[in-house]
Amino acid sequence: MSEDLLYHVDGDLVATDEATVNVRDRGFLYGDAAFETMRAYGGDVFEWEAHMDRLTETCEVLGLDYGLSDRELRDRVDETLAANELREAYIRLSITRGIQPGKLTPDESVDPTVVVIVSELPRGGRGSQPVWDGPATLQTVKTKRVPDASIPARAKTHNYLNGILARLELRVTGADEAMMVNTEGHITEGATSNLFFVRDNALRTPSLDGPVLPGITRHMVLELARDEGIPVEEGQYTPEEIRSADEVFLTNSTWELRPVETVDGLSVGDDADEADGTAAGPVTTLLSRLFDARVESAYYD
Repeated sequence: MSEDLLYHVDGDLVATDEATVNVRDRGFLYGDAAFETMRAYGGDVFEWEAHMDRLTETCEVLGLDYGLSDRELRDRVDETLAANELREAYIRLSITRGIQPGKLTPDESVDPTVVVIVSELPRGGRGSQPVWDGPATLQTVKTKRVPDASIPARAKTHNYLNGILARLELRVTGADEAMMVNTEGHITEGATSNLFFVRDNALRTPSLDGPVLPGITRHMVLELARDEGIPVEEGQYTPEEIRSADEVFLTNSTWELRPVETVDGLSVGDDADEADGTAAGPVTTLLSRLFDARVESAYYD
């Protein structure tokens, strides 16, 4: 139970109900903070270096020098996992600009707030059980993805209002994930996921040239597909192209690869695996197995 967990707050392990930040913290006041969502397999963090590269890039966008090395951050993550006796876990590492006077302009000097929270997940790798209850239902929303010129998509910050507004739209249909477009009407991503689809046996995904977060699992899936000889295309696509795709799936660190069953109420493709209820077509199934095999060999063998 989460009430029994210990979190890491500014260098100390504290009980969940004691894990707090100051109300004057800029992460609370303005969303002025960076974070990474990660997953531990067998006690080790999946793609740690890639997550740290993205965290560094976010902090460069924010002009936030938090003064800790990757090794120091890793120690805090490892301490949190060990204290909770977790080897399979969700991990969220947050770094805020800390407590500063009540003004929008940040001070140059920073005393950051660093928080690590964790929760238990199922084992990954071969034969693992997904964290999701079933294939996703996807819905195009009116809320547009914020242009890069306003808030760079590569900056993974606490300011998630754009995604929250998108998810609120799902209350009408009960869909699992929002499919967001940019101001030109091209697909970008989900509220908390990257989007892939298959057409003519080729794997396609929105390009990072648009306002798309460079997901760590996204990168891994593209690498696996290319290694397997699956044609890959990164481009600009319309909602209609997703609705008429042969297969659709979503990725993030927690979901890994999650098949999509319907897009805007329309069933996806004709090759979904009805027997096991995954709604995954052949390319999605292959990539899921390759992903599980990569995790198995890297973290369990």
